[in-house]
Amino acid sequence: MPLPPVRRQGDLFVDAHGRQVTLRGVNLGGDCKVPYPNGGTNFPSDFADHRDVSFVGRPFPLAEADEHLGRLKHWGFNVVRLLTTWEAVEHSGPGLYDTDYLDFLAEVCRRAGEHGQYVFIDFHQDVWSRMTGGDGAPGWCFEAVGLDLTRFHAADAAHVMQRKFNYGDLSGRQAAYPQMSWGSNYRLPANGIMWSLFWGGRLFTPDFMIEGENVQAFLQNRYLGCLDQVARRIAHLPNVLGFDTLNEPGVGYFGEPLSYRHLGPSEINPARARPGAALSPLDALAMARGLTVEVPVLKRNLETSIAEPAGQRTMNPDGVSIWMTDCPFERAGAYAVEGGRAEPLREDFFQVAQGRPVNISDDGFGPLFHEVARVIRKHEPTWPIFAELDAFGAAAGRPFPTPMPENSVNASHWYDATTLFLKSFDPTNHYDFMTGAPERDPGAIRDRYVRQLAGRQSYREAFPGGAPSLIGEFGIPYDLDDGAAYKLFAQGRRDEAIWARHTAALGLMYDALDALGLHSTQWNYTASNRNDLRIGDGWNQEDLSIFSRDQQEDPADPDSGGRAIEGFCRPFAHAVQGRLTRVRFDRATRRLEIDYQADPTIAAATEIYVPKRQFPGGFSTRVEGAAADLDIAPDVQRVRITALDAGPVRVIIQGR
Repeated sequence: MPLPPVRRQGDLFVDAHGRQVTLRGVNLGGDCKVPYPNGGTNFPSDFADHRDVSFVGRPFPLAEADEHLGRLKHWGFNVVRLLTTWEAVEHSGPGLYDTDYLDFLAEVCRRAGEHGQYVFIDFHQDVWSRMTGGDGAPGWCFEAVGLDLTRFHAADAAHVMQRKFNYGDLSGRQAAYPQMSWGSNYRLPANGIMWSLFWGGRLFTPDFMIEGENVQAFLQNRYLGCLDQVARRIAHLPNVLGFDTLNEPGVGYFGEPLSYRHLGPSEINPARARPGAALSPLDALAMARGLTVEVPVLKRNLETSIAEPAGQRTMNPDGVSIWMTDCPFERAGAYAVEGGRAEPLREDFFQVAQGRPVNISDDGFGPLFHEVARVIRKHEPTWPIFAELDAFGAAAGRPFPTPMPENSVNASHWYDATTLFLKSFDPTNHYDFMTGAPERDPGAIRDRYVRQLAGRQSYREAFPGGAPSLIGEFGIPYDLDDGAAYKLFAQGRRDEAIWARHTAALGLMYDALDALGLHSTQWNYTASNRNDLRIGDGWNQEDLSIFSRDQQEDPADPDSGGRAIEGFCRPFAHAVQGRLTRVRFDRATRRLEIDYQADPTIAAATEIYVPKRQFPGGFSTRVEGAAADLDIAPDVQRVRITALDAGPVRVIIQGR
């Protein structure tokens, strides 16, 4: 049966019947960041073939689609945030679209609908591109602006696994490429330059033209052209919800004083400093220009979690320039080179433009959000945009731009940074990575999760007419404690106890989502994932996939291959005949309570997903309040309730 179309209505998602819908799903998938089949960071590469790659086969070959999508349906998920990248669509050159890939992506969307999955498209990026340590933009963008990507490593302009990692060393972690270090690229020259041009070319380098357009227009129009290509191929599919704006965008040097080095919270930047080289915009521009600079280095204090000064580092000691031409920021009057040093000419170069102060939210994000809405709505006028900010800005409370486009969704991201960066979780000895405050019991951790997620949810006030809040990313690393669970699995352990910490962490996260009534797409499901510290999701040793081929022993069992399934496979109301007021699930007692205000004028039943995984011995169902008919179908993990009267309804599902 076709999925009923879902639309945004104020702060809610509602289906064609008028039922309130809860969207609960996953990101599909982590390896969509890299080409198929051998483009993962576990393979060495110099990126010389960047124009000739293919992403057909990501997130999985079509021959595997029914298996993976069927598993997601079995686990109760009803939405996927489907990853693609600018590079996947336009890797060959400006305006040269990979039509085979576009047809493939459209077919994945169609197949998802057959398996009960709504889809929204995420044009993903991390630290700009694969060539600068992440994913996203095609390599020819560097050539277009005059940067030589083959010099990035020699100039310390990018921190890239394929250039840092010793692939002959089979031991796992390596000091030359520390775990979760890829984010340091945001401060390095290649990233800072590309994001500054992408968001602020018109403001900061107005005379920098490419093919008759300002550099900002050239880059953004190529990106928007890729959204247009995907939108035109999937506009006819009723299960497609809309498009993300751009995953966790970087901000470049927008809003920073030219010589400012961020060593800790300040009036200029109230966020906590991050470990690594504390480069100012001027430091980075000097390095790109071929100058050697000495900069402070910060190291995290593991007792307080605070990044503290730990000496100096010489950057670009060989004096390698990454420019094939002159530097457009130097040409525009930001700085000048005198006596082998970069001297600032305008300290406020990235703060004031065209005679006024500028900020990334209103001068950068806002115009692009409106353009994304315009481009996709040429093909389907009802599509919302799923809007998100930069990762660090969201944590620091950066505002959404004003005004936001009509029909927008707050798609902010959230992670427990302690678990994510340290790859460890102990519910009796945890701490808040952002403040260092200790947490000695699960209740304290859950309460913080609720507070932090409520902060993401509060952004909805910036949206005209309200907006649903969907946490577009959250999740945990599965290689906690250097892959301790993998070692036990390899030794023959199959009991759920090996995943106890993973399950506990996820359970607290979903408890918080339930408490706030948030929609969500967990990061992530990677079909090619491996229980290998060098590989994981196939990208920079991240390993957050809820599925791994290495754990799949019975292909006929949809649970086989799942990791810590009880942490994420939870009961919830897919659709409510009325308006939801409360959800609470206690995994320890196997008890689910759902409260809602029933509306019998809605001609479709409330549908609750009741997974066998949480209720292995069966369950009883009790309905209190308004009169209702009950349809229990444990074989398909579903309970339906048709309210006959208006008024409050409480559904209690109790495991036996």
